[in-house]
Amino acid sequence: MHLSRFGLAAVYALGTLFSAATHVQAQAPSWASAEQIAAAKAEGELTVYGSMNEQEALPLWKLFEDSTGIKVNYVRSSDTGLLSRIALEARAQQKTWDIVVTTAVSKLPAEFLAPVDLPGAKQIIPQAVDPAKRWHGVYANYNSPAYNTKLISADQLPKTYEDFLKHPEWAGKVGMDPNDSQWVYAMFQYYGEDKARKLIKDLVQTLKPVHVDGHLALARAIGIGEYAITLNNYSNLTINVKLAGGPTDYWGMDPMAIFFGQMGVSVRAAHPKSALLAANFLISKEAQTQMTTQGRLPVRPDVTPNPPDAITKHGDRKIINIVFNNEDERKWSKITQELLNPK
Repeated sequence: MHLSRFGLAAVYALGTLFSAATHVQAQAPSWASAEQIAAAKAEGELTVYGSMNEQEALPLWKLFEDSTGIKVNYVRSSDTGLLSRIALEARAQQKTWDIVVTTAVSKLPAEFLAPVDLPGAKQIIPQAVDPAKRWHGVYANYNSPAYNTKLISADQLPKTYEDFLKHPEWAGKVGMDPNDSQWVYAMFQYYGEDKARKLIKDLVQTLKPVHVDGHLALARAIGIGEYAITLNNYSNLTINVKLAGGPTDYWGMDPMAIFFGQMGVSVRAAHPKSALLAANFLISKEAQTQMTTQGRLPVRPDVTPNPPDAITKHGDRKIINIVFNNEDERKWSKITQELLNPK
């Protein structure tokens, strides 16, 4: 398991990324009072576990540090790595993390997470709030197919997944994350089990998609032309590659799965006041705006995405909200392996 710890002082090496946040930093924060900041600051520091890469996470937490004076320790790993570490530390009854930010927070045991009533939760879309308030969405992952604009023209793009079957010439030129259980789940919900199974099997047989491990790696592979097109990926990652100059884009297609980068507060937080402050910060207008600089899609309707049409570009689609617990994940991972990794 690879884990890395970064003191926020290291973020100065990424100074060019902070220009978009300069105006925000000069203002008093909208998400906390001076009294709340003083009480949290007395705790001394904050430990954040997260799966967001350092290029995005460090400028984000620098905003928090500058606004509060609270030192942030950022520990990064994959979703799987973080869940494993949290489980091991829980068995040892260690107070090691205060807040976790990853797409897998809903898979943690409920007893690991403190229910929190955040003032800022009223400003985010309802789907991004756990009914039990043990997690809140901080960015949205919309699922959509993507393509390399130098290899495929917009007028060639399929309008339905059945239309993909009309392009056997794309065989071997299609990339696909073989663990894309959210996409498989959405297909089952939209088409029904029998039709979805047949359609996915036909797509695999006709297009012979090449497996790419990880959605960011897939977005980059499409962007450099290693593959021409993908059946599904996260729109925000396609945007991230496009903002970096890659010739790639996405388009909306039914069904469209949505799930969230989630944050949760540890029930055993060593710095509980700082954790609550950080939780409310992540859904603030300031933090949400900072995340859009790297293509993350906001959960606040009053924050403009980057580019501005990033969400509306999907069109009027059948949106399927996905929140997996551990049992769901095991079930749909098994089905996904059967369909995308046939023997």
